[in-house]
Amino acid sequence: MVTFEAIRSSRARIAIIGLGYVGLPLAAAFGRAVEVLGFDISAKKIAELKQGRDLTGEMSAADLAATRIDYTLDAARLREAQFFIVTVPTPIDSHNSPDLTPVIAASRTIGQNLSPGSIIVYESTVYPGVTEDVCVPILEKESGLRCGVDFKVGYSPERINPGDKVHTIDKITKVVSGQDEETLETVARVYEMVVQAGVHRAPSIKVAEAAKVIENTQRDLNIALMNELAIIFNKMGISTRDVLEAAGTKWNFLKFTPGLVGGHCIGVDPYYLTFKAEEIGYNPQVILAGRRINDSMGKYVAEMTVKKLIQADKAVKGCRVLVLGLTFKENVPDIRNSKVVDVVNELLEYGIDVLVHDPVASPEEAKHEYGIELADLETVGAVDAVILAVVHDAYRQRFTPAVLKGLCGDEGCGVVVDVKSLLAREAVEEEGLQYWSL
Repeated sequence: MVTFEAIRSSRARIAIIGLGYVGLPLAAAFGRAVEVLGFDISAKKIAELKQGRDLTGEMSAADLAATRIDYTLDAARLREAQFFIVTVPTPIDSHNSPDLTPVIAASRTIGQNLSPGSIIVYESTVYPGVTEDVCVPILEKESGLRCGVDFKVGYSPERINPGDKVHTIDKITKVVSGQDEETLETVARVYEMVVQAGVHRAPSIKVAEAAKVIENTQRDLNIALMNELAIIFNKMGISTRDVLEAAGTKWNFLKFTPGLVGGHCIGVDPYYLTFKAEEIGYNPQVILAGRRINDSMGKYVAEMTVKKLIQADKAVKGCRVLVLGLTFKENVPDIRNSKVVDVVNELLEYGIDVLVHDPVASPEEAKHEYGIELADLETVGAVDAVILAVVHDAYRQRFTPAVLKGLCGDEGCGVVVDVKSLLAREAVEEEGLQYWSL
């Protein structure tokens, strides 16, 4: 079986399969230690990376120039590698069930180009059992090799936080696992080459898989609690922000805030766990309750926007509402599973003219994924309401209460919906605007 010494001395090669938000930073980290083969099925992405451009914004041109990644579209070149790391996405379908299509396709591709003695490590988020029960049979079928004899597998959950320049790969403890002690040790030592924070050796692959899904499930539930509290406090006429600031003075209060929970992790991973739970005969209640709350928040924000428009004496049908931000989080161009889209769609059902702006999202992707034409702020004209949905840095200084007042024009009172409580209510209301926040 491939050894750490062979990898460290470049006698054996690492291949990263999938060069997105997770795979590219990982490939770059390894590429600073050894030469890495970077494989992706997107010709456009490979061409951009070869030109030193990463449209995800995770890596700068300087970052890419400082690493050794051999980018390729040619699956046959995977035969050059003996240590594979799979970092493809694992989304959910329209019924909130796991969509394993990318990880299955990656397993087939590796299997068709697998050499004896190789190790395959999966990083893609899955429910416990996928690596051994789903991926291994595919690898065996496509390669004609036997797992445990001709090749080995491991699992090391990704912990990339898109847009975070502080908690980078090297600074986050890496959970690693392998199907046996020998594999575990090799996998651990390979990751220790690039992870200064060290590794945690999980006792089994299933434990490592489970650890990943509960990390984001825990965050999802805590945010769901904040969202439910925001709904309650809104009915009571109490500022959620003021309540959280007061409660946060206690040393052990967990400082979560309400908001729209989208993206490819927190809004997705809990469904992987609940799918497996239901498969083994348990009906999860708390996790799905949190998901229901968080999945409903886009509709709730839209409904509150409509109520504020009515309070501002606006005729709702035909109102012009400007939504600032489309991506799933601030300063990241990723629009996958963005809950801002739920706000937009709900407003459209009221007959409202919705304009969407985002300084970091790709106009082509917005059009392709959601049919949304991104607006130009210079030509948007007067609007009846502004929804600050995603607090990009580009918005923080630009959209003062006075600027928002200018956007709303002089005809009657405009509405500001401040989803993440960026602005002070008093300052907005001093401009004669209606204000609401979660």
